[in-house]
Amino acid sequence: MTTSPDTICALASASGRAGVAVIRISGPAAGDALRALSAPLPPPRHASLRKLRHPESGDLLDRGLVLWLPGPASLTGEDVAELHVHGGRAVVGRVIGALLSVEHVRLAEAGEFARRAFENGKLDLTEVEGLADLIAAETEAQARQALSQAEGGARTLYEGWREALVKAQALAEASLDFADEADVAADAVTQADAVVATLLADISRHLADRRGERLRDGFRVVIAGTPNAGKSSLLNALARRDAAIVSEEAGTTRDAIEVHLDLRGLPVVVTDTAGLRQAEGAVEAEGIRRTLARVEEADLVLWLVDATAPQWQPDFGNLSEFSSLLPVLNKIDLVPSVPVAGGVALSAKSGEGVAELVDLLAEKAEAALAAGEPAIITRARHRAELVAAQEALQRYQQVRAGAEFKAEELRIAARHLGRLTGRIDVEEVLGAIFSEFCIGK
Repeated sequence: MTTSPDTICALASASGRAGVAVIRISGPAAGDALRALSAPLPPPRHASLRKLRHPESGDLLDRGLVLWLPGPASLTGEDVAELHVHGGRAVVGRVIGALLSVEHVRLAEAGEFARRAFENGKLDLTEVEGLADLIAAETEAQARQALSQAEGGARTLYEGWREALVKAQALAEASLDFADEADVAADAVTQADAVVATLLADISRHLADRRGERLRDGFRVVIAGTPNAGKSSLLNALARRDAAIVSEEAGTTRDAIEVHLDLRGLPVVVTDTAGLRQAEGAVEAEGIRRTLARVEEADLVLWLVDATAPQWQPDFGNLSEFSSLLPVLNKIDLVPSVPVAGGVALSAKSGEGVAELVDLLAEKAEAALAAGEPAIITRARHRAELVAAQEALQRYQQVRAGAEFKAEELRIAARHLGRLTGRIDVEEVLGAIFSEFCIGK
């Protein structure tokens, strides 16, 4: 347990006008700060209605609830106090100003409350990241995944893997200690090999599953097609607002435009792109390049076909080879009914068929994001550490002689697994993680 000499305070609820604002204080002077504004201290973990006064002038600041949460049984592991006051900007500003007049109290930096919780063993790194994702969640599925991680779901799995590695390390070390007893050493190596094989298969299976990252970032859908096929109109119809400029002039979309949808509780990101044709200028050429780059990253491409001049097969770049290509016939309000094999017919202008496309997008997002057991890997950092651990275990299996080399590979793998939860060697990743938080977290 570590205790910072500084006591920090910040608005922990959303900024702006609200019915109630929560101001959090953490550190050794938290009790002094609370007494200075509303003496005496209330009973621990009991909400008390108090008048809050400025410590120096005695002016009445507000009337609200105060909480006293002495450490180590608190969010950060330190002494913590909370003030629940009226949410007007002036009230919040006056109360925080009064707190800053107390000796040793300063404003918190971004993520500093969560960092202190991590440093005091209240949260591990995966729980911290889950908390950040929970705050940023826009859909029900994202919130469920983030809450599972914030509650220790990833930590449980990673720590289980690390314990298995520790067992394999112990066996590998035993084979070195009993090198003179061939039977004992050989049996220890055999047991270690079995543990590594099981662990490697488990890690490889999770690395093959990208649903967690997809769910966190959103199922990516790209609308592609020739100019004037109605891509921007379709984007607006899906977004139910004018997200993109619609014009009869060909080639008006030069950059990618994104809208975020919540379909059946799942995040879907739909991108309108530049029309695909032989570019007539440098700007349009850049727009087409960006379109093809977005297609490469997409989970699904909607190939939009103009019903008045249908071009069913995309002949631009490698689009025709893209496995997740869904043909969508647009402008059916202008022509007689045309069957669409394996696709959807609609009118972005009138809205006919748009609901059917939304249902289909939701089904494809569910198939890609919500099937099977909950995904564990949600961030590039997780994947990088697990890939490094996987490679170390693969090198372990490739070592044919020299037990000390096998033991070293196990130590490398254990170090990377430890970095996932923050058990060891994590200083260089802390800044990036905690900087995602707002000031009051």
